[in-house]
Amino acid sequence: MAAVRAAVVGTGLIGGSLLLRLRDAGLDVAGWDPDPDVRAHTRRWGVPAPDPVEAAVAGRDVVFLCGPLPTLPGMLTRVAAATGEHCVLTDVGSTKAEVAAAATGQGLGHRFVPGHPMAGADRAGPAAADAGLLLDAAWVLCPGPNGMAAFRRLAALLIEVFRARVVPMSAPEHDRAAALSSHLPHLLAGALAGAVQRSALRDAVLALAAGSFADGTRVAGGPPPRTANMLLGNRGPVLAGLESVRAVLDEFAAALRDGDPAALTARLDEGRAARAALAERTFDRHEREFLAGVDHAGELAYLRELGAAGGHLTGCRLTAGAVTYTGHLPRRPAAG
Repeated sequence: MAAVRAAVVGTGLIGGSLLLRLRDAGLDVAGWDPDPDVRAHTRRWGVPAPDPVEAAVAGRDVVFLCGPLPTLPGMLTRVAAATGEHCVLTDVGSTKAEVAAAATGQGLGHRFVPGHPMAGADRAGPAAADAGLLLDAAWVLCPGPNGMAAFRRLAALLIEVFRARVVPMSAPEHDRAAALSSHLPHLLAGALAGAVQRSALRDAVLALAAGSFADGTRVAGGPPPRTANMLLGNRGPVLAGLESVRAVLDEFAAALRDGDPAALTARLDEGRAARAALAERTFDRHEREFLAGVDHAGELAYLRELGAAGGHLTGCRLTAGAVTYTGHLPRRPAAG
């Protein structure tokens, strides 16, 4: 991968961590951020960070867009105009449908691959960046019907440099899944922490807070504007997920009002099962080969079905005229 020339636009927590790993892996990488102080910070890492973004991305083979969600469509336009047709463009935003639609509308679907590494921290800015933050992460990529060549190149890079578990999904499926796996936890953490902040016993509650409170409210420590952008960018799926959570909370409340230990235990057991499944999942490995440039529809269907089923890729090998994927599907419990 040493021959790959990369650029990272937006070098805060995620972009900075991404850039540091690319640098440490030996890639030729440049950075850019709209904040001059952040660009100066990037240069102190030994990475070039020109003042105009066009200079940072010119001649690059892949560009990662890591700015705030509302800025991505406009920055995509600007970066696309400054890069060649061979350059793969991607992002790391936590919602995908909106930026995917913007790329399609701009005629960039053949080289823009929406992405979302499932990693983060409750801090922000380049000072919090860590070269190991994204290693071994599940990394969603949303291939489109005319962007398979770009997807293959990007998937191979992420697997080699970040040891990523690439999860291929459609953009709408990602947003529905992320609403429950990532976005609702921010709302629930904010709600619990907010209730404590409003409580007349706030200081007493904090004095008694142990692991369950700290774990349950960890993501409430993140920058509120960043979280608000994420929630608003995925408003429909988040609201639908909130309704499903509210329904479960209503069942808990009914069980408590009725003094019904069986119902309360059943609801707790339901949650315990999902929590246990998170740690106990095992996978079956397989390989699939497709002729490059021939059956994109079949290849795309395979990839999206893999991701929707909870699977991922750990291999994407390109040879003359073919691509071979190493996939992993969750092993189903034996019947009976």
